[in-house]
Amino acid sequence: MADVADYPVYPDLKGKVALVLGIGQARIPGSDNAAATPTSWGNGAAIAWMLARNGVLLFACDIDLAAAQHTAERVHAAYPDAVVDVQRADVTRAADIQALVDACLARHGGRIDILVNNVGATAAGDPATMAEHVWDAQISLNLKSVYLSMHAVLPIMEKQATGGAIINNASIAGVRFLGKPQVAYNAAKAAVIQLTKVTGCLYAARGVRVNALAPGLMFTPLVERMASSSDPDEQATFNKITQHNVPMGRMGTAWDVATAAAFLASNRAAGYITSQTLVVDGGLTSSTGTGFGQ
Repeated sequence: MADVADYPVYPDLKGKVALVLGIGQARIPGSDNAAATPTSWGNGAAIAWMLARNGVLLFACDIDLAAAQHTAERVHAAYPDAVVDVQRADVTRAADIQALVDACLARHGGRIDILVNNVGATAAGDPATMAEHVWDAQISLNLKSVYLSMHAVLPIMEKQATGGAIINNASIAGVRFLGKPQVAYNAAKAAVIQLTKVTGCLYAARGVRVNALAPGLMFTPLVERMASSSDPDEQATFNKITQHNVPMGRMGTAWDVATAAAFLASNRAAGYITSQTLVVDGGLTSSTGTGFGQ
């Protein structure tokens, strides 16, 4: 992790209320503080830390409450005065999303200024081999959750004098083939990009900005775990991810995603940006290389 002083602070974010879906991260020995290695932080945890650094009031969820609480503890370790409330929610269920939104509104005087959709996971398979239930679960987790949260939050944001900012976590898997069969994830992330683009246009005149992040090959705790996995598929995935052709010569980290999220959340920094997908990939999707390990 870079020195804290190197990360930007956007003054207009101070006091804003952010609803963050997918904040949880399991405990990793020796990684309970902000000075831990960059790879000990996942995207959701790093985004929470970065928003807290900017004075944002956080209300967040995860399907694993203990993991969400762990992230809250790590944020508080860096910023003791940070406001971080967490609760359990299955973001593929409309009732859970509505309960989460209602709780956030009750906690923060009826406001939600920022929505971050960070929930997602991939499953291996092509159209001929992927079971229908796996396809359905992938689309529900990676796409339906984004629709459900925007369905609940957009009516709130458009009524606010200050509008709002929505950041949807997509992936470069939604714009190109990455050398591994994950067809449902590819389809869902491509749909998130288009959903973001269309929704941003629909709500541009209503004061709500809607943008997406498309991270590239990020070295997160999930990737690190694959290195020691006994599952051959996970080992193969790890090799494909880490043997890369990224023009910058390195993989990214969750902090690259977190700084991009803070930028998009700020009206002062990104106030004229909507319906866009910010690609954070070290140049990979703009390069000519299509394979790994070359």
